[in-house]
Amino acid sequence: MAGVPAELLYSKEHEWVALEGDVATVGITDYAQSSLGDIVYVELPRVGVTLAQFANIGVIESVKAVSDIFTPVGGEVIGINDAIDGDPALVNREPYGVGWLFKVKLADVGQRDELMTAAQYERLISEA
Repeated sequence: MAGVPAELLYSKEHEWVALEGDVATVGITDYAQSSLGDIVYVELPRVGVTLAQFANIGVIESVKAVSDIFTPVGGEVIGINDAIDGDPALVNREPYGVGWLFKVKLADVGQRDELMTAAQYERLISEA
């Protein structure tokens, strides 16, 4: 399993957030993709939809299970990763890279205070 990138923020539901100003890129962590196994389908929100922080916004299906995706940040969806439609296993291969899920224009940048640092997230998964 890959390390936990220090520059990202994390949710207790195992999503990561990369912030650039008021735009957040969201994906699932290496821990999450490893727990799920081979991912075969990802349902993402539509561009233009407004999401509430921590809301259930889609599903990830693997050969082992179907899991809900929760958004760690709220705001307007401004992009989705179309590449995972044709190759959902990108999420397994590069969860912190080309396997990202969607981008959100934040409703409130203060939402970052509700997320975990890499060190806090590492503690969470070490106790799992």
